[in-house]
Amino acid sequence: MATQVDYYEILEVTQTASADEIKKAYRRMAMKYHPDRNPGDAAAEEKFKDVNHAYDILKDENKRAAYDRYGHAAFEGGGAGPGGFDFGGGAGGAGLGDIFEQMFGDMMGGGRRGSPRAGNDVQAHVVITLEEAFTGVKKDLPVITRVSCESCEGTGSQNGAAGVDVCPSCHGAGKVRAAQGFFVVERPCPTCHGAGKTVKNPCGACHGQGTVEKERIVSVQIPAGIEDGTRIRMTGEGESGPQGTPPGDLYIQVSVKEHSIFQRDGANIFCRVPLRMGQAALGTEVEVPVIDGNRAKVKIPAGTQTGNNFRLRGKGFSVLRSGARGDMYVQVSVETPQHLNKRQRELLEEFEKEAGENIKSSPEHTGFFARVKDFFEGKAN
Repeated sequence: MATQVDYYEILEVTQTASADEIKKAYRRMAMKYHPDRNPGDAAAEEKFKDVNHAYDILKDENKRAAYDRYGHAAFEGGGAGPGGFDFGGGAGGAGLGDIFEQMFGDMMGGGRRGSPRAGNDVQAHVVITLEEAFTGVKKDLPVITRVSCESCEGTGSQNGAAGVDVCPSCHGAGKVRAAQGFFVVERPCPTCHGAGKTVKNPCGACHGQGTVEKERIVSVQIPAGIEDGTRIRMTGEGESGPQGTPPGDLYIQVSVKEHSIFQRDGANIFCRVPLRMGQAALGTEVEVPVIDGNRAKVKIPAGTQTGNNFRLRGKGFSVLRSGARGDMYVQVSVETPQHLNKRQRELLEEFEKEAGENIKSSPEHTGFFARVKDFFEGKAN
């Protein structure tokens, strides 16, 4: 089953992002992947289409609310959500009462009139390495959930489908309505508990529920470039519904382990490289690992300071749903020598004496203490 990534993930925003934050994210992403800025790049063109489609959904309050409620299923089947939700209105579209019922129906005991009660959604968690997030990976997850009972084939009756009748109280609707003043309130049918069916002879294995608890293995394809904390939805992989009703969904929370060498920031990778004082002063060449398993050589010029960054284009992290990659940044940290022997101390003392007579060797040091001197002289005057 193909996995679908959240529209929020495409725009690189959280589900709680404001409309203004979503608009800013869209402008940033659209500019980055616009075909005019990426001529001949099919991956960027596809990403540009995804960004526009995601923004088209999330910029509209109604569409966004439906997406938050139903996920991608809200727009399957010609743009209609579950139960035929039509955002366009007009002739043949959903009226105000229908919209209210579709958006909040479950709070009152179900979805649209006559729709079967679905099974519960299931939450799962998977932890992957940074390398697996870079390449993408397929994971088999053990999930404890409710599945259709094999003994009664999910009907809940020992006699199978022949032992199931339409509920006489709700006539199969699964809910009943009662007038309260000017309002009509819906609630789950107390006879069939929302199933719309009654069972004559309950199955001994599932006690008439039509489902039993069982551990099963679910395979999920985690795409390359996924971020820590992303939630993947697998439609229909949740708990089986009671008495043969549709299953719920499976939501998989993805956590990415911290890495001992790399730090990730979106599509970019950072690698902190400690250098000895002499290496930074004289210049050197270092070999660093790349997240894809290769190696890269970086020339460090003489006089490099702590905090200097060296950029390796295209050596960074995978971009979600794209063949592109970000950049890698080698961050230099100059290490002060420790535990000196006698000869090393003598050499450093000699070096410090020479350096003190050459103001050009440490311009920041010299400039700072010159400003300190002026500061105190100004106070004295």
